[in-house]
Amino acid sequence: MNINTLLFKILLVFICCFNSVFVEAQLLNIKNDSFWKTKDGKPIYSQGGGIFKFTDPRSGVPKYYWYGVEYEEAAVYRDNPAVTLPTSTFKSVTCYSSTDLVNWTFEADVLAKEKVNGNGKTWVGRLGVAYIKEWKKYAMFVQHDKEVLITLSDSPAGQFEWHQKINMEKMIGTSNTGDQTVFTDEDSGKSYLIYSYGRGRNKIYVSEIGIKDGKVNLLDCTEVFKGESREGNCMFKYKNKYYMFASNIYGWDASFAYYLVADDIRGPYIPVNDMKVLKGTEDDFAHVSQTGFFVSVKGSTQETIVYCGDRWADFAGNGLGYNQWCPISFEGTIPYFNSLNSWNLEEKTGKWEAAKDNNYVKNASFEADRRHIPSPVKPVQIQLTGWFSEVIQGNKISLDSISPVLNHFNTQEERGTVIGEKSLEISDKIDFKRKIFQTIVSSPFVKLKDGVYTLSAKIKNSTDFKNLEMYAVSGNKRFSSAVKEENAAWKTITISNIIVKGGKLEIGFFADGRAGAFCYVDDFVLMHN
Repeated sequence: MNINTLLFKILLVFICCFNSVFVEAQLLNIKNDSFWKTKDGKPIYSQGGGIFKFTDPRSGVPKYYWYGVEYEEAAVYRDNPAVTLPTSTFKSVTCYSSTDLVNWTFEADVLAKEKVNGNGKTWVGRLGVAYIKEWKKYAMFVQHDKEVLITLSDSPAGQFEWHQKINMEKMIGTSNTGDQTVFTDEDSGKSYLIYSYGRGRNKIYVSEIGIKDGKVNLLDCTEVFKGESREGNCMFKYKNKYYMFASNIYGWDASFAYYLVADDIRGPYIPVNDMKVLKGTEDDFAHVSQTGFFVSVKGSTQETIVYCGDRWADFAGNGLGYNQWCPISFEGTIPYFNSLNSWNLEEKTGKWEAAKDNNYVKNASFEADRRHIPSPVKPVQIQLTGWFSEVIQGNKISLDSISPVLNHFNTQEERGTVIGEKSLEISDKIDFKRKIFQTIVSSPFVKLKDGVYTLSAKIKNSTDFKNLEMYAVSGNKRFSSAVKEENAAWKTITISNIIVKGGKLEIGFFADGRAGAFCYVDDFVLMHN
């Protein structure tokens, strides 16, 4: 072999190795506000579950296993998001697997309704899986009717069989848990059920999972919170601290995410009996979701905590997609929620970044509110979440009956064009001038980069406006698009070539209208060119 041939072969090996590293470690996209698919294009149906890392018994490779419930209504809503479904019908517990948290493979329906409930009418949901090393079994804990069902399997993606049901009455005073998830402490190898009190949900508990009286069971019970009602109970561990999370009891609707912190899983948690609002969730109710579960991505470069929120859109009608995942950052020990519509994750290193096609508008489709706003009913609201309406002329925005309503409930026909049940409403019973706006700024962790952006929104409006325009302001420069005619059907309007400087941009609508004039606005999108 001559020297040139040898050098060529060495170079070829180097290129192959380099390409192999490049392929193995790359940023992959997670896109919220959409219905997800497996890597072979099949719909993903997984609500109210959790992701756990187990070794694949066939290959010996560690994998993420995602368990959740498929409800019959999930496919119906996915096919036609114009209709909100009235109830939930359990179909099966699904299992998907992945090595990168982005490309998912459907494994099996690991628990069918025939095994737990023949007619499919009983509530089944809020579940998680723990590995029981004494028995070499996988235990799934499921809310089943008014008790907790435990099922067992020999493998992560195998069929789970009925083991026993637990009545929680003696332990906490109610037969059922309010909401629950399974958390596994990777440092100790122990797993725990995290759950709330069954009635009113004003208490949160931690119970270790193990073997008791010859059965997989809960070994103990520690009350770690007593105060405001909470649900969607879940937790993660980061830098030796335990973070307990929950959402408000708003039915199927989204809410702020709340949390407590402790040095020990059994507490004491602080602030004592007073959960804090997670920073970054205030402007869009945690990207229009409820707390679901967390995934700890322990990469070679950094550890990233991924918030995995449940959006119960099939029953709440609050947008597209059932799974809303966002990265969590930290200011010391204080967690920060990065509300992103599109972002990239590199599982091997733990690195993440906002994607180029991220929509920077918060509550862009006006689904982060439960009812007509202003509302005197919990949560009491004067303004739309993430937006501010400034009255220049007209009726004051208040809890009085004469106050203008700030959001419009879309009809089924309208929802064939716009997303979700609600949109912005600009109207009044008397002549009015109003500015409705949102200020978008760089956060400590996601920059609104200087550059050129495009803003769009869908509108539907009457006549009788002296002036109606969508606008954007950055620095001292204003960009606008005037609406000069009636739009009886929804129409998309756009402002192109918006120049953003200094990491700050105000967007919104200005309206100068006569009594009874109206404009509905929905589905804002602000994207970097």
